[in-house]
Amino acid sequence: VQLQASGGGLVQSGGSLRLSCEASGYFYRINDVEWYRRVSGKQRELVASMTRGGTTNYAGSFQDRFTISRDDDKNTIYLQMNSLKPEDTATYSCRADVMVSRNYEYEYWGRGTLVTVSS
Repeated sequence: VQLQASGGGLVQSGGSLRLSCEASGYFYRINDVEWYRRVSGKQRELVASMTRGGTTNYAGSFQDRFTISRDDDKNTIYLQMNSLKPEDTATYSCRADVMVSRNYEYEYWGRGTLVTVSS
């Protein structure tokens, strides 16, 4: 199983980006998913999470500007980011609990995608 994050790039302050994280490989289903970010020189922090049932949770003030979603038919999770600020500049990574069979669940991480917000 692999998670591939994409959608990062350079955006001006106030702009928007949508990050994607696609799971590939052979697995039974994806359970809980999360987006994290790491600002240069700081610890990784949780941005948002979503259960398989659709319950979402956001850290800090992200709920006002960010939206996590998922499309299980496409095995993809998304992070819509609006009103971006220079302090949102970071590497964003996805994490997922993936059931590789009916009885076994493993944690997988995707490589990060860099988001740079210019002032």
